[in-house]
Amino acid sequence: MRVVNTPILDTACSIFSDLGYTVEAAGDELRAQRKWRVVYITDRDPLTVPDQGNLRCFVTAPDRAQTVVDRIETTAPTREWVVMSLDHLGEYEIHRPSR
Repeated sequence: MRVVNTPILDTACSIFSDLGYTVEAAGDELRAQRKWRVVYITDRDPLTVPDQGNLRCFVTAPDRAQTVVDRIETTAPTREWVVMSLDHLGEYEIHRPSR
């Protein structure tokens, strides 16, 4: 199990914390909780993500966001998900499923 310390996940952690979530490491992902909602945050390839958790946030660079969205939509996961494209300045954009 690796410690979560990639720059992109560190920034995602700060963003979720600013939104009022309590964020903690969960293996090689982050687990963000606010009230009843638990979101698992990862920078991994969507096809290698564990099935735990119904809410997912895939964090990636802006130039890869559409590729990640397309890949998730192709596999048609049953969980709810978003893709957060995150640039080097900490600016982000949320991409939701087209369905």
